[in-house]
Amino acid sequence: MSFQEDAAGVPGSSARPDRGSSKDRALPPPAPGHARPTRTAALWVAVAVGLVVLVMLIVFFVQNQDMITVRFFGLEGTLALGTTLFIAAVGGGVLVALAGGARILQLRMSNHRRKRTVGGTGLAP
Repeated sequence: MSFQEDAAGVPGSSARPDRGSSKDRALPPPAPGHARPTRTAALWVAVAVGLVVLVMLIVFFVQNQDMITVRFFGLEGTLALGTTLFIAAVGGGVLVALAGGARILQLRMSNHRRKRTVGGTGLAP
């Protein structure tokens, strides 16, 4: 059996023979007990994952309360180790966000210049 023959028997496969336009066929109803995920479900999962991350951060701070001396550009101070590492991680995230934002701005400006040169609006017909 070839891959195309095998894939032709799989529902939703692009290798199956053309039986007319997809507009002509009605989609079968979902099987009982197999509903599609909703945006609310995705939001609930995101909130649950966020809460787990926050609990892990709290545990990290509680376990790393040793005081350390931090020196930066001639400034000196004492902070808890967990707080210091968290500030460093957030600082790294800010740098990555700035670099990504600069790249997005660069691409948008390039796309805007290209559209203006071509004279198109960029909208699909």
